[in-house]
Amino acid sequence: MWKIAAVLLICLFPLCLRAQNPGGMLSPPDSTVHDTSGQRDIVEILLKWTHIRFKKPPQVKGRRIYYSLLPIGTNVPGGGRALVTSTQAGFYLGDRHSTYLSTVTFSPSTNFKGQFVIPFRSNIWTSNNTWNFNGDSRFSIYPQFIWGMGGQQDKDKQLMRYSYLRLYHNALKRIKPYLFAGVGYDLDYHMRIRPDIDSLDLRKFAGYDRGIGNHVTSFSSGITFNLLYDTRNNIFNPLPGFYYNVVYRVNPQFLGSDNWWHSLYVDARKYIPISTRGQNVLAFWTYLWTTLRSNPPYLDLPAIRQDPYERSGRGFYPGRYTGKSLYYFESEYRRDITANGLFGFVVFANLNSVTEPVTGHFAYLHPAAGAGLRIKFNKRTATNICIDYGVSKGYSAIYFALGEAF
Repeated sequence: MWKIAAVLLICLFPLCLRAQNPGGMLSPPDSTVHDTSGQRDIVEILLKWTHIRFKKPPQVKGRRIYYSLLPIGTNVPGGGRALVTSTQAGFYLGDRHSTYLSTVTFSPSTNFKGQFVIPFRSNIWTSNNTWNFNGDSRFSIYPQFIWGMGGQQDKDKQLMRYSYLRLYHNALKRIKPYLFAGVGYDLDYHMRIRPDIDSLDLRKFAGYDRGIGNHVTSFSSGITFNLLYDTRNNIFNPLPGFYYNVVYRVNPQFLGSDNWWHSLYVDARKYIPISTRGQNVLAFWTYLWTTLRSNPPYLDLPAIRQDPYERSGRGFYPGRYTGKSLYYFESEYRRDITANGLFGFVVFANLNSVTEPVTGHFAYLHPAAGAGLRIKFNKRTATNICIDYGVSKGYSAIYFALGEAF
């Protein structure tokens, strides 16, 4: 297990190698502030067609707030349709040449049948990027199919129901340009875990006995230690740059956790411009998520599409592959269709593997691929309406979002 984990970590290193002068490979914030006078977005076009005029709010030291609101319908775990309203706000808390764009996102969803998710996410950069405060708070009541442990393709599935409270909050201090370190607190509270068919033994079905069963709860309360290297100016639509994040989480019982466990999450992303005219970027994303030979509750185990922001694994059902460790790789090509940036497209492919419950080895590879349309929603924050279609063996889905997957 550890030999394979070491090899996978080595696979991450090529994405973070750089020359002595970071300007040769990384894009400093001031080089990513572009003139948008020749760009168009859908809000601007709608206002022109309807002849509606709004008075621009006064701008105070570059701190204008840019809003994006999009009501959409999409598929939900467990089957059926849902209404999702995605609201995003982007703003600068300092000079935009030396301060990253801060973001707040609120995306509640419901299927009007007692299933809903209420998430609130924030990523705040203080003036000159002195501090970064990021958080993810949510409450949900959702059914979810599970397949148990490991990466076999031919497993049966079972519908499981539970309520979920998540509180993830971190504070990171700038050590030097682009490099940050800090601590945080993570809480995962899964309530009333139960099968859709009460006669089924969930522990036996999943092949795992921690934090899963009929009418049980699981509680994980932990401290995180974070190291971040980030040259991206805008997380809505990352411009050429680099992102590297390491999170070590420890969940002691004295903080309320059901059992003591710890994990490591290593995430690397690279954005390579193909040309200097318009959007023409090749993006790469890879991460390794491992539980370091400990035994978290079942719903806290590494699983596809269960990464911190649940944006990986397009083309896979959430939680389709679950194990003690998970490795993931994705590449995406992003290109403008129109010269004014209003329309664009992406093509992507991803690959994941989880460890097997008995051997602890990565034995199966699971690929997915897809394509998507981009419509510029707010040119000031480079926010796109993203409509993606992803497909893997036995599953496909359409994804709607504001902002790129990574």
